[in-house]
Formats: sequence, C-alpha cells, structure tokens
Amino acid sequence: MGFVIEERAEPWFDDGNIILLTREESFPQTAFKVHRGVLARHSEVFQGMLEIPNALSTSETIEGCQIVPMWDIPVELGNLIRALYDGPSFHNRDIQDFFYLAGILRLATKYFIAHLRNKSIQHLSETWSHTLRGHEDMIELAIRTPMVNKLSYPFVHPLHVLKLARETHVRLVLPAAVYFLSLYPLEDLLKADHAKLRVEHPSKPSSHLDAIDLQEYTLMFQRRLDIILEFVRDFCGPDRTPTPECSTRKGCERALRSVSARLSNSWVIRTGPFNFMAQAISQVSQDSSFCIHCRDAFVRDGYAHRQRLWDELPSVIGLPCWEELQKEVS
Repeated sequence: MGFVIEERAEPWFDDGNIILLTREESFPQTAFKVHRGVLARHSEVFQGMLEIPNALSTSETIEGCQIVPMWDIPVELGNLIRALYDGPSFHNRDIQDFFYLAGILRLATKYFIAHLRNKSIQHLSETWSHTLRGHEDMIELAIRTPMVNKLSYPFVHPLHVLKLARETHVRLVLPAAVYFLSLYPLEDLLKADHAKLRVEHPSKPSSHLDAIDLQEYTLMFQRRLDIILEFVRDFCGPDRTPTPECSTRKGCERALRSVSARLSNSWVIRTGPFNFMAQAISQVSQDSSFCIHCRDAFVRDGYAHRQRLWDELPSVIGLPCWEELQKEVS
C-alpha cells in the first residue's frame, strides 16, 4: 500500500530502493530515498539490519520502496546520508559548522560508521587539541579571527564540546574542553546565558552542568591556578638560582626577582597558564638583564616545565595519558 509522508527531503535518489523515514516526535516525519547497498557498505548496523528481511521495516511503501523508520533528527540524518555519498564537509567558520559536526559524529557513532566517526574526531581535535602545539595554534587563531555573528572563535562554547564528547565517547578532547571551560566563572556557567549557549539548533548539546561536569570543572579550575602560582613562586622563585656559568650572578638574581614580581602582578583569575608561561618565557628570551647562560637555561627549562604540565593535564580529571586517549580513537 502507499503511504503519505509529511516531508520529502534531500537526498532523494530517483533510483533509490529504500526509504528512511524519521519518526522523532519533535520533528516532522521526513523521508529520504537512498540505496540499500550504500548504507550496508558503510555501516555495520545498517548491514546487519538489511541482511534480515523486514527486520526494522514496515509493511508500508513509498514509490514501491520499503520504509525503514529512523529515530533520528531529520537534519542530522540528511547530513549523514550526504556525507556517506559525497564525504563530510567539515569547517570551522561559525557555530553552525560545529552543529553539523555534532550531528555527523552522533550518528556515525550510533550506526558504527567508522570512517565518518574518525574524520569527525580528527576535525574536532584540531581545535580541542591533545597536543601543546595544537593548543597554541588554537589560541593564536582565536586572537586573530574576527567575530562571526557576535561570537568569538572557536564560536562554540567548551561546555557544548564537553557534552558532545561525553555523548559520543570521545575522551581525547575532554581535557582541552574542561581546561577551557575552567576559564569561565562558575556563576555564569550555572546561568547558562552565554551567547554561545543560547544559539538554537536541533543538534545543540545540553547547556547545563551536571555532577561530573561540576567535579571536573572544579578540579581543573584549581589545577589551573596551582600551575600559575607554582610557576611564579617556585619556577621563578628563590629556589631558582643562576647557572654555574653565570657571569653576572647578582644581576641575574635581580632580573629573576623582577620577572617573578611582574608575573605575580599580571595574572587574573581567568588567565590561561600555558599561554601565560609561554609569554613569560618569550619575554625572558629577549631580556638583556640576564646573562646569556641564565637566559638560555630559563627558556630551556621553561619549555620543558610547560610540556610536562601539559602531559599531566588528562590526569587532572582522572583520565589516562594522551597516548592512551589517542589509541581509543585510532
């Protein structure tokens, strides 16, 4: 028998042989006419489903094609199908690009579409990086990128990245997402009224903190402040002495005290410690108040100290090291 649909959407292939019909209650029933073979080729779930005749199909048809009900958001399903045929189109031009990625990652995870899931994670981790170099690139890009629709780069709020990562089991981006989340005042997060959280879209993750979010936010917030204070008071403090090769010992001691005092007065509660340390190291590298031996030692030790702290970042929220997290998505 025939069946009347509320909305016919792209992609709709005239030579398709199966109809995917969304049944998500909050949205109009939307139909996509596609090819069984394409779905089976790319998705283990679709392959298993289509190997059993009428396993999830109804007795109804559209244009002679069997109907398969899909409990997915229409825009996400449509984007997923187009990505199967044409490949995904990931960008980071505005917040809509994040919602597009969120939908692809959700359904690629749900339907075990490995290549789309991997590409989604790769793109997501280019911004929410597991490497210190990637973190630095993100900060530099944020500084020079103009606002889009009154939203600053990377346009999406870290809370939405955090929620998406939890939902799709992508632990690789969690440390970076929680780190950037810790830069926001808790009062503002509880209000959930930031402009990036108020953008409406069917693929938008939750904008509200739950217990695990609060716990990890608190741990990262405290660790972020500890890193700054340890760098100012210990790394640049009295325990650091001029190198054995120092030719102007008292001058280098005064220069180091000056650096420590300047740093003590320059950070605020929302300071990002990795960028803070990088700026301090850069300033010392050009400071002629130090002898060349003490200057080179500070720069060398500073970068090593900074890298060690980055390597420890996942452990702050109880996750394994970066290398283990990478293995989970490789």
